[in-house]
Amino acid sequence: MGNPERSARRPEEQQLGPVLRRRSQVQAGSTTDQRLLDSAGPSEWVHTDPWRVLRIQSEFIEGFGTLAELPPAISVFGSARTPEGSPEYEAGVRIGHALVDAGFAVITGGGPGAMEAANKGAREAGGISVGLGIELPFEQGLNQHVDLGLNFRYFFVRKTMFVKYSQGFVVLPGGLGTLDEMFEALTLVQTRKITRFPIVLFGTEYWGGLIDWLRNTVVAQGKASEYDLCLFHVTDDVEEAVTLVSKEVGEGTNERAARAATEEAAREAGD
Repeated sequence: MGNPERSARRPEEQQLGPVLRRRSQVQAGSTTDQRLLDSAGPSEWVHTDPWRVLRIQSEFIEGFGTLAELPPAISVFGSARTPEGSPEYEAGVRIGHALVDAGFAVITGGGPGAMEAANKGAREAGGISVGLGIELPFEQGLNQHVDLGLNFRYFFVRKTMFVKYSQGFVVLPGGLGTLDEMFEALTLVQTRKITRFPIVLFGTEYWGGLIDWLRNTVVAQGKASEYDLCLFHVTDDVEEAVTLVSKEVGEGTNERAARAATEEAAREAGD
């Protein structure tokens, strides 16, 4: 048996899984196995950053696993405060319906208002109606027209799913959340993190002031280029909105196919 006096002293070196601690960084207490098996142990660990990393990882896994087999999809964004029966709500229903008719699944944030409208249109057209919700203290959960739904804790995980599993965005009038999603997509296209990603703003009157500010202030002062204003389209017509996203998605598919064929030919030539 070892010397009890020595074993009671804090060791100079401690290996905790892949982590090595020495001197003042050594932690007193039980082993990892002991903490796992001790049901009466402390529970504050579920609120630590390492545990949050696992939650984030699990959200990515759930999202990727659930959405991987979706057909081509378009995300429709807009305000949760859009009242049912309003012109904007009815436009959302028609857009959801038209996107399904064009061969797309419809993805929204899963909430009420404009999101519900697009989900409703997709469901009524017999298409795939997807809702990617977010845990918020004032939201009511996924709307009744969502057939495939996921709820996320973290905004950045949710936004990754929107971009990864959508071929384009249609943006109805909305508030800060809608602006966040729209500018995220614009930034990704501008920086070429994603290519051929159509972004259609629906409602010329609503978006006109923002576009004027981008042109007359942001571009005019050299903070963005004139070309950046070509990264999105603006329309009041449902048919045109769907045509714009469909056309660019098709062009992007053709470009990717051509690029893949060129790369394959280059490899064969190298062999």
